Amino acid sequence: MPNEAALSRQLWLVAVGFFMQTLDSTIVNTALPSMARSLGESPLRMQSVVVAYTLTMATLIPASGWIADRFGIRNTYLAAIALFTLGSIACAASTSLDVLVAARVLQGTGGAMLLPVGRLALLRTFPRQRLLEAMSFVAIPGLIGPLIGPTLGGWLTQAASWHWIFLINVPVGIAGAYFTYRYMAQNRVDNIARFDWGGYAALTIGMIAVSVALDGLGELGLRQATVLVLLIVGFAGIVAYWLHASRHPHPLFAPALFSVASFRVGLLGNLFARIGIGAMPYLIPLLLQVSLGYSPLEAGMMMLPVSAASMLMKRFVMPLVGRYGYRRVLIANTLSLGVTIAAFGAVFAPAPFAVKLVLLAALGAQNSLQFSAMNTVVLKDLAPREASGGNSLLSMSQMLAMSLGVTTAGTLLAMFGEAFGATTSGDALASFRGTFLSIGVLTAVSAWIFWQLERGDGDGGD
Repeated sequence: MPNEAALSRQLWLVAVGFFMQTLDSTIVNTALPSMARSLGESPLRMQSVVVAYTLTMATLIPASGWIADRFGIRNTYLAAIALFTLGSIACAASTSLDVLVAARVLQGTGGAMLLPVGRLALLRTFPRQRLLEAMSFVAIPGLIGPLIGPTLGGWLTQAASWHWIFLINVPVGIAGAYFTYRYMAQNRVDNIARFDWGGYAALTIGMIAVSVALDGLGELGLRQATVLVLLIVGFAGIVAYWLHASRHPHPLFAPALFSVASFRVGLLGNLFARIGIGAMPYLIPLLLQVSLGYSPLEAGMMMLPVSAASMLMKRFVMPLVGRYGYRRVLIANTLSLGVTIAAFGAVFAPAPFAVKLVLLAALGAQNSLQFSAMNTVVLKDLAPREASGGNSLLSMSQMLAMSLGVTTAGTLLAMFGEAFGATTSGDALASFRGTFLSIGVLTAVSAWIFWQLERGDGDGGD
């Protein structure tokens, strides 16, 4: 059993990795307009910078556990930090959008392994009775990263340049790599089962094809026939995985997981509700800077109420679920979340500053309640032997939904931009309004998925 000093070092190594990953998921959003000007691109067509990172993470998360078992936790975590740091340097050195997107893929390759491999390191080193304490500790940076990310990104962009939102990762990455090599246990597993490469390939092709097809309607400007072919390939990949998994003795994700009703409904609800939620951190800083004339720092600071309200809401989640149950809470909150998102399109731009803050805080509180309730519904009824696969599939769907959210938002902005001829800030504002209203409706409609939860499932009175 490792001593207290060794356990403490493991905690900090994982916490720092988690912080790097979550910070970089949000720090880019406020810098997108500045990036666009520097690279000669339209700020409304920069979603690929975000999508490349989140989609790469979604496709690699399923393989991260097997890679750690095969090559050792220390080696894998060290490689993850190295790839993340090299990707950050490449992002800062990018001179075109295509190069920046490729660098974000490299960065996402490292980011995809930081959190799941870090969690695995804690599972292998901490005694069971202290595991909750350890997981809670490393979850704190996951809350701090999104809290300071938009503001820090806005400040660095305004005070220096957008390149520094990536360069700040370099000293942290170098220090993390040194301490990982020196202190993290290897924990290599012998005689591991063969990885389900066939299933992984089918699932990856499906996710990438669907995402590129949606992006093809917006930023990529693909022809409709190409988009249709990509959608067919994407859905064929997903169906192929399902057929493959039903026959494979050790599939990537066992189909038996979907026999659990709460897992099935919760996972689908996670995917579709998070599309709207994932679009908002991308859309709001763009709206503030492109149409309302905010500086990068001001736009970043406007995101503080979202993160602060999200953290404050955490203490009320369990009392609300305990009293009203998962079904009622998720239906009501998903509907109200859709209304809030639509309100950004209807009233946000002309609203007084105080009303803007109230809307942003409401979005943060509703997001927090939605995340906590959805994630718990997905995992709460799984047997212990199913928990690992269910958690990996949940993590993958979360990153995929974030990618689809940004892709959908970018596509809608492009479509409304063409409809309104968005050449001025006023035209762009009309495009934003249409996009927020559409995403709000999409989010509200996803409440129907949670309607499929059994009555009385976790209810406090039914």
